[in-house]
Amino acid sequence: MGKLRRALTLVHLLAESGEGLTLDEIAQALDVNRRTAERLRDALRDEFDIEERVDDRTKRFFIRDRLGRAYTRPNAEEVAALEIEVAARRAEGAGHAEALERLLHKVKSALDDREKRRLAPDLDALVRLQRSRIVAGPLLDASPETLGIIQGAILAGQCVEFDYTTEGAPAPAWRRVVPHGLLHGPTTYLIGKMPDREQEPVFFRVDRMSAVRISERAGCAPDDWNLDAWLARSFGIWREEHHDILLRVAPAAVARARAWRFHPGQSFEEDGDELLVRFRAGGLREVAEHLFTWGGDIRIEAPEALRAVMRERVLLALGSI
Repeated sequence: MGKLRRALTLVHLLAESGEGLTLDEIAQALDVNRRTAERLRDALRDEFDIEERVDDRTKRFFIRDRLGRAYTRPNAEEVAALEIEVAARRAEGAGHAEALERLLHKVKSALDDREKRRLAPDLDALVRLQRSRIVAGPLLDASPETLGIIQGAILAGQCVEFDYTTEGAPAPAWRRVVPHGLLHGPTTYLIGKMPDREQEPVFFRVDRMSAVRISERAGCAPDDWNLDAWLARSFGIWREEHHDILLRVAPAAVARARAWRFHPGQSFEEDGDELLVRFRAGGLREVAEHLFTWGGDIRIEAPEALRAVMRERVLLALGSI
């Protein structure tokens, strides 16, 4: 604890000194020798931007910023992570990419010239050699303006009104829904529930919405609404009756499966050299299509409905060869 107290004391001394402190003054204030004072100063440089000035051929050390700034200043790794995420979401066409890009600009503009020069070499290297993986998917346009209106309705506790074009429909149909959430990704969805109806919320593709506006009718999700729990009831986007799903993993793929997230509610059970994976969810077609990626290393144990869907997907795949 003595070392910690000395380090904290030195931080305050360097931050509160207008003229800065020499190594001898630091040693005297902390009641340590000059070599210990030097080691403490060097250790603090990893976390604080310690500057120095030469006064009559004597170096004086100080921390320019107030202490709060030292803890809130982003480092190169943090700025690079945000910049990489912005680039990936922009390439993906995600609706919230513009909001992330504005945040990135704000973070960078809050840095002064000295901080920018200090970060530049590391930031350039980290951004140049890192990427977020972008998987195959639709190129859809979820406009930032539409997302802004929906978010405004959520904040105001109002319904959202829009014209919605379903696949194959000759013309859009008017909708009014209580917003229960936004799901971002290559395809952005509004999760909404018709007011005064007992049906569950459903997904609306934001790219298929037009003439979006905040309704004059009040409507907000209940206080006990849990978006994560609701999303976990399906394997993907499709909403259907829940099934108790049981998958058997071949020995060669057990290590990979243990490190895989099939579903938030999954559980594992060893069965000899094999592994059983259990979870409860809807969206059998999406489960079946995912199992194609395992190349036969996973066998469906239950339910029979999932086996039927898998056979159907296999026959369709064979027909395309």
